[in-house]
Amino acid sequence: LRITNINLNNFEVFTMNKTISDFWQDHSRHYLEMAFSVDRREVVTSPDAYGKKTGDCGDTIEFFLAVNGDTIESVSFMLDGCLNTNAAANTVAHLIEGKSVEQAWEITPEDIADYLETLPVENFHCAELAVGALYLALANYRELKQSPWKKSYSSKT
Repeated sequence: LRITNINLNNFEVFTMNKTISDFWQDHSRHYLEMAFSVDRREVVTSPDAYGKKTGDCGDTIEFFLAVNGDTIESVSFMLDGCLNTNAAANTVAHLIEGKSVEQAWEITPEDIADYLETLPVENFHCAELAVGALYLALANYRELKQSPWKKSYSSKT
């Protein structure tokens, strides 16, 4: 579901030939905050970990992690996708920042949907995509920790 026009005066979202009334009332505060936040969107040139995944829907998420010791200090991402994918990526970043790498491995798509509260069921794949990209970043971190010399040869890390 790609949003093509948001009419803030009438609080309606117009999508491809379909109107969804009360968009703002139908979603939780967490969902709205995560869906519309763009403050974590940033490409990091030399992250400690990098993961990129494209879903069957065509949406793509790239995560950039800064890790100190075993703690994820900051998370940024870039994406090409819908509002639900943005909400899922922001939620992943929110849930793992300040946590250990091992704790980040425990994040599931269900955790994302639970936090957002009102992620549409038909868009659960957005949570799966975000967690999949996170797992790729965590695997990249593990690989670079075991073989630090690889960081200088990687295109993103």
